[in-house]
Amino acid sequence: MRYYLEDSETVLKSLGTGEDGLDAQQAEERTAKYGKNELVSGRRKSIFKRLAEQLSDPMIIVLIVAAVISGIVGEAADMIIILLVVIVNSVLGVVQEGRAEKAIEALKKMASPYSKVRRRGRVAQVRSSEIVPGDIVLLEAGDAIPADMRLIEAVNLKIEEASLTGESVPVDKISSPISASDGDVPLGDRNNMAYMGTSVVYGRGEGAVVSTGMATEMGKIASIISNTGEGKTPL
Repeated sequence: MRYYLEDSETVLKSLGTGEDGLDAQQAEERTAKYGKNELVSGRRKSIFKRLAEQLSDPMIIVLIVAAVISGIVGEAADMIIILLVVIVNSVLGVVQEGRAEKAIEALKKMASPYSKVRRRGRVAQVRSSEIVPGDIVLLEAGDAIPADMRLIEAVNLKIEEASLTGESVPVDKISSPISASDGDVPLGDRNNMAYMGTSVVYGRGEGAVVSTGMATEMGKIASIISNTGEGKTPL
């Protein structure tokens, strides 16, 4: 469902929740169904394994053989130059893979450890990892958005979304549905939505959680980073 096109009542009904939020049993059932509200990174490789993978590349093996042959025939300068190329290439490859892992860790740190939610009409502070679709999250200035949500209340609410959209100016948020002729609204123009990894800079509001963990927009970015495959160059 394109939640930004629907009114609050329709959104709440589709999520099987209400303004009073979920009860404890519903929260447990949805945690079992959707999993924890956390970004998941792939299995981390040790620096030695990354280096071994770099050195096992066919082209690198050819260069190493060429360096050995150069040394045998007395071309010491050629051998040194080839080995330097191999070393520099391998180090750069290891560093680039390490940066991808660090990027995912940085995304994880952007999430708030605790959030305020309304469950059975009572406001409680819970771990952000325990938030599930259908939860009603209360927002105020200084809060980090713990999951993707459709705003059902926005009072002078402004959210900083630079980490997701690159927009440096805080975005004014609304709770009313957005009208679009073709039904497609760019991410940065969905003013009645709030996304994981962004933060409230002014005002207050409430939102119904529509996506958690790797199903969020930030989760999709983390998935792209961790699952990017290796491809052959034209050479």
